[in-house]
Amino acid sequence: MEEINKMFGTVVVGVGIAGLARIRDLMNPMPSSPSEHLKLLGFVSRRSFGSINEAKQISLEDALRSMEIHAAFISTENRSHEETIRMFLEAGKHVLVEYPMALSAKAAHELWEMAEQKDKVLHVEHIELLTEEYKQLKKEVAGKDLVKGTLHFTGSVLDEKKAGFPAFSGIARLTWLIDLFGDLTVTSATREEQKDKNYSRMTVHFQTANKKPLTWIEERGPGMRREKKINFCFTSGCLENFPQAPRSAVGLFMQDQNLFAKKLLGQVSKEELAAEKWRILRCLDLAETIQQHCEQPEKICS
Repeated sequence: MEEINKMFGTVVVGVGIAGLARIRDLMNPMPSSPSEHLKLLGFVSRRSFGSINEAKQISLEDALRSMEIHAAFISTENRSHEETIRMFLEAGKHVLVEYPMALSAKAAHELWEMAEQKDKVLHVEHIELLTEEYKQLKKEVAGKDLVKGTLHFTGSVLDEKKAGFPAFSGIARLTWLIDLFGDLTVTSATREEQKDKNYSRMTVHFQTANKKPLTWIEERGPGMRREKKINFCFTSGCLENFPQAPRSAVGLFMQDQNLFAKKLLGQVSKEELAAEKWRILRCLDLAETIQQHCEQPEKICS
């Protein structure tokens, strides 16, 4: 049975760019959307703010203990996602976490199992699937036979100690490829680093279920523009530019928040939940495989 008037007390943990966007969206829910069932009761941060836009700062202990808080939005740095998710699930709270949910596949599977045992919603934000640009791309690709393809991402330097290995911090790109082309297997993966220049380039080769090659390049360095380039070749021709897309009327974090609220209200089908779980865990499994490939010592041919 769905409870129409149920309210879910929420707390935002971590107030970086994402955390601030979460606070804003929780305080200004879209009229007559599922988000109206979420009520922001405070935020947790290591830094001292006092309050942000009427939202008050509370301690982590209070957030975990409070009977009025039913759900946590985890927007901390990637490195601490796993530990924070675990604490809130153990305290019996629902969890929304920014991607990647963890920096190891094993941890991700354990956390998912824990959420299921406790009958709690564990929702991983993947707003890259909600952009208009992506929705148009998906329409464009639908029903076409892939011959080969490349997705090349560039961006500024990330602190890997906080963000994790590029296959995890860049998991949004992997999510696109899996969502567009179905299951993939890693055939090889390498990484070139120039530590003195803060430069990193990871190159991953995949095969689709139909044995077609896909390449993912994740490249970061000082001053590099945040940009994605695609080149997908189909039997019918190649797609080298993103299709034109309108700007979305609803912000991406708000769309994601509505999806989380729908799950809390029991309005998402079992099939959708199962497909999403498969995709998220599969991408994390692949990210780990990629990291293992990249970290293998070079085989020396004598």
